[in-house]
Amino acid sequence: MLLVYTHKITPRLKYVFTHVAKSYLRTPIKFTTVIEEFISHDSLKISYTKQPLGKELFFKSHDLLFEEGISDVEINVSTWDGVKAFFFVGDKSEIPYDIFAASFYLISRYEEYLPHVKDEFGRFTANQSLAYEHGFLGEPIVDIWLLRFKEILQNKFDSFTFSSKSYEFIPVVDVPSAYLYKGKSLMRTVGEVIKDALNFKLKNIYKRSLVLSNLRKDPYDIFTWIINKQKSTNVNFVFFFLVGKYSKYDKNISISDKRFKSLLKTISDYSKVGIKPSYNTLFDFLEFKNEKKSFEQVVNFDIKYSRNSFSKLNLPFYYRDLLNLDIHKDFTMGYVDQIGFRAGTSYPFKFYDLEYEMQTPLEVFPYQLIDSSFLQFNSFLDKSENFIKIKKKVKAVNGTFIPVFHNYSLGNIEKWNGFKKLFELVLKDAND
Repeated sequence: MLLVYTHKITPRLKYVFTHVAKSYLRTPIKFTTVIEEFISHDSLKISYTKQPLGKELFFKSHDLLFEEGISDVEINVSTWDGVKAFFFVGDKSEIPYDIFAASFYLISRYEEYLPHVKDEFGRFTANQSLAYEHGFLGEPIVDIWLLRFKEILQNKFDSFTFSSKSYEFIPVVDVPSAYLYKGKSLMRTVGEVIKDALNFKLKNIYKRSLVLSNLRKDPYDIFTWIINKQKSTNVNFVFFFLVGKYSKYDKNISISDKRFKSLLKTISDYSKVGIKPSYNTLFDFLEFKNEKKSFEQVVNFDIKYSRNSFSKLNLPFYYRDLLNLDIHKDFTMGYVDQIGFRAGTSYPFKFYDLEYEMQTPLEVFPYQLIDSSFLQFNSFLDKSENFIKIKKKVKAVNGTFIPVFHNYSLGNIEKWNGFKKLFELVLKDAND
């Protein structure tokens, strides 16, 4: 057991140190403000406060973990043994930076509560982040810091044996629209044909006629191929389906469609499935609740996984909605246009509600890359090299590698040429 002495035990302190102990040290943890208890403890122990008690492992604290509320925290980023760090506390500390306060800042997404300019979908964008500004978005910086802390503990307490988290791989398939042409109402089909005709997209009209005549497979209907690929690996995929009503941003077919119901049931037999809440649910909790209920009525089990439309996170409200709906695993944490580590980590973590100052049961699974982020690379070689690069960084810290692909990017669509091959490269990783 790790004993942490501090001058004040706060929810923030307990949250981040418990995460460190559970995810990186794999050992129980206890906190104390009693000096005598700390001195008498004859196993793993550190002090986290302003001044050392004696010759113990001393980590000087920044004020962040002892504060409440949200303020504009002053941050100066510099380099510590080849890796970026912030919250400098001086050389008297075992580590010259308060990596625990810095880890809390990143995984709590503190900066996303501060005033910022949202994009057209109301999202916090990568280029506004501290990680992007200082060039460490592509590094699992929290994992690097905390594994260094583990190494310091191991060197000090060499008779103690730590276990380690194993590298994990969770491929995600996002399905905002199950089919491009099939399953749509007559009105939608006629409207789309007219739109294509007015824009001289005659090839689309031809393809649609072949699909609706059952002479060609729908371009988005790649599900049998994906399931067969899964069967050749030793991992389970997670599929996220949009089941909401048709709207400006949501274009799937109706969940009452027999073909769509059959697809949901079939996929859930082979893989984990979760809900992709429609865009309107961000502003309508009752609509979200109804979508989840409709989904559960089809698959006949409780939905516990979620991944939001457009990777939009409206913190803390979206995560509170998930908790109110008894959804405990979310895969929305990442950027749609940048590869990297939005929360600075490749490890799943519990959501900390900064406004309520409390840890919640919701587990956040941050993804590192999404297919749309690879559109910035022209060649397949550039795509594959960047994929391998980020995967290696996750493996190096025994993290959880989560790539996100959409069913349409794996289909026969010109814009997404080469992405099916890239997905196969991703899957090869499962057996490496």
